[in-house]
Amino acid sequence: MSQNELLDVLIDLCDDLAWARPASEDRLFALTAAGSAPASTTRLAEAFGMMLVKVEAREYQQAQLIEELKARNAELEEARRLLTERNARLTHTLQESFQARRVIGQCPAMRQLIEMALSIARRPINTLLLGPTGAGKEVVAKLIHYNSPRREGPFIAVNCTAIPEALFESEMFGIEKGVATGVGARKGLVEEADGGTLFLDELADMPLPHQAKLLRVLEEREVQRVGSSKAVPVDLKVIAATNVDLQRAVREGKFREDLYYRINVAEVHLPPLRERGDDILLLAQAFLDRHCTLMGRPRLALSYGARDRLLRYPWPGNVRELNNEMERAAALTLGDRVEAANLSPRLLTATPGPGEPEAAGQDIQGSQGAEDAFTKPATPLPDARAAVTPPPDGSLNLQDMERDMVIRALDRTGGNKSRAAELLGITREGLRKKLLRLGIADGGQNGL
Repeated sequence: MSQNELLDVLIDLCDDLAWARPASEDRLFALTAAGSAPASTTRLAEAFGMMLVKVEAREYQQAQLIEELKARNAELEEARRLLTERNARLTHTLQESFQARRVIGQCPAMRQLIEMALSIARRPINTLLLGPTGAGKEVVAKLIHYNSPRREGPFIAVNCTAIPEALFESEMFGIEKGVATGVGARKGLVEEADGGTLFLDELADMPLPHQAKLLRVLEEREVQRVGSSKAVPVDLKVIAATNVDLQRAVREGKFREDLYYRINVAEVHLPPLRERGDDILLLAQAFLDRHCTLMGRPRLALSYGARDRLLRYPWPGNVRELNNEMERAAALTLGDRVEAANLSPRLLTATPGPGEPEAAGQDIQGSQGAEDAFTKPATPLPDARAAVTPPPDGSLNLQDMERDMVIRALDRTGGNKSRAAELLGITREGLRKKLLRLGIADGGQNGL
């Protein structure tokens, strides 16, 4: 093969490679046959052949890598879709959990509170929640958020006492990269709440210098990160909570008056648990059910003795303390219902409030008799506790005694079953079932 023919072969091979066409290696390999060409030509053909092999191997590896990347991208897209769906479900679950119908509370104060919270939710106004510790201020804040047009936005809760003073600005307003060695840029809690709700718990404990900085953010609706000269606009709804009398704190110079009026566009007062009446029993059963589910044990009921003790106790820790008490009962109760003896000692030794009569009897562990069925309620009428007269032959029948007690209660209340249930220390639904079981005619006037 002449030099020109060799060049033509190499040019054709290079052209095929440049345009990604299949290369015709046969003509090149023919040059490597022994004696077919000069030694220098053979060496050049062999070197060019090795180059073709490496190019093809690299192209094969690239094709495999592209296929792997396509498969990985498909997996990531599927993961992103699943995360989006899961996030949507979690958001929907949160929204459902904090709907008004899911809030446990039937006393007049709670019904009024819920109505006011729903009214506030419809308007972009700052709100101040006032109430004792453990009364459920964060629950009300979430009720407002998840019933507002901002429900799809974030709910950022900030405990004002948990942020060290030296880190307050960077945590609340963010920080720019390079302000200090090893510090990266990050958003603050205020900026994280953009488009949603910022919940400031224990607001009264915020130091005065920090109150001034927070006031500026609320007035200007913009936040400036530490180390930055550029302000970032924020759109948020602020809900603050405290157990302190802020008006008194303002008079004593412990809280800024201008911040008080900026926050307190709407004011909501949460009642202490001791003033919520039968809501105590509703909450107790709900907490008990939840903890039984978490512990994987069957549902527990509250005996009437335990219910009486729950109603008598003043609950200084409010709803939080009640939740802890029900968690303890769910863990330590051995039977299928919570007796008075299963409660904490402080509940058993609690004394009645002023003007409240002493209990007629104690709940006996494991008792299924009439004493437990008719344990004295928190505020009974004395004349509803008259002893049942035994029959002339001296026999005692539990069902007859129960029927006599129910009839006496209905007679004393003029057939008002709601009042009769209160006298008997049971619920209205419990009395209705007893009337059906005992075959007592419906003589009530107002119904259950």
